[in-house]
Amino acid sequence: MVRAIMHGCNGAMGQVISGIAAKDEEISIVAGIDMRTEQKNDYPVFASLNECKVEADVVIDFSNAKAVDELLNYCGEKKLPLVLCTTGLSEDQLAKVTETSKETAILKSANMSLGINTLMDLLQTAIKKLAPAGFDVEIVEKHHNQKLDAPSGTALALADAMNEAMDNTYSYKLDRSSERKKRDAKEIGIQAVRGGSIVGEIPEIYQYQIQVGFTECIIVNASYFYISKEFVRDNIDIEILTELLSLGELVDSDANKVTNVFSTLF
Repeated sequence: MVRAIMHGCNGAMGQVISGIAAKDEEISIVAGIDMRTEQKNDYPVFASLNECKVEADVVIDFSNAKAVDELLNYCGEKKLPLVLCTTGLSEDQLAKVTETSKETAILKSANMSLGINTLMDLLQTAIKKLAPAGFDVEIVEKHHNQKLDAPSGTALALADAMNEAMDNTYSYKLDRSSERKKRDAKEIGIQAVRGGSIVGEIPEIYQYQIQVGFTECIIVNASYFYISKEFVRDNIDIEILTELLSLGELVDSDANKVTNVFSTLF
C-alpha cells in the first residue's frame, strides 16, 4: 500500500482526496499538513512538514504558493516523490521545481481532470488549423471569490498547450487597460473573473468555468462540463461538435462555418 502525506489536507481538494483515499485499498493518507490543525481527520495533522515525522512514500500537494518552497526543500532533502498541483507559482518557484526534480520525482499538473487534459490535446490540434486561417485566441476563466491566483493555473495550462503547438511564438496578454493599440496577431488574451461561488450549485462537478474562443468575427463559447462529459465518453464527432457550438449561441450560418473548420480535425 502506498503511504501518502496530504499537503493542504484541510483545503477543499485535500478533503476530496482524503475521502477518495479512504475508499481505496492501494493508498493510505498517513499524515496531513495544514495550518488549520484543529480540523478532525482520520490521520494526524501537522502545521508544517518539519513537524511531521511520519514515514511516507509520496506527498500529494493541493495547497498554496506560499507553502511550496518549504515543500520542495522537504521532498528534495528526503528524496520523496511529489505530486504538485498547486498553481500560481512564481518564475523562481517554477525554476526550483525543475531543480528539485533532479533530486526526486515530481509530477506537476495545473489540472488533474481527464476532460481538461483531453481539451489540451484538442486545442493543440485546433490552433494549428485555425491560427493560419486568421483566428485569434481568447481565454475567459471564471472562479469563485476565494480563488487566490489569477489567471488560474488551468487557464495558463490551456494557453501553454496552444503556444507549445505553435513553437512558443505567442505571448500572453492579461490586461489591455494600460495601453491603446491594435491587438497583436501572435497573442493569447487571458481574462479572469472572480465572484460568488461560480458555479455553486454543483461544486463537485463545476469547480470553475473556462471558455476558449477562436475568433474571426465570431466567438465560440462552450460549457466546460459539457466538453468534459463528451470527451470522457469518447463522443467527439461532427454531430456532437455541432451541438457543442450551439451552446455558444452561434447562429446557424456561423455554427456551420466553424463546424466545417473543426470537421477537418477529427
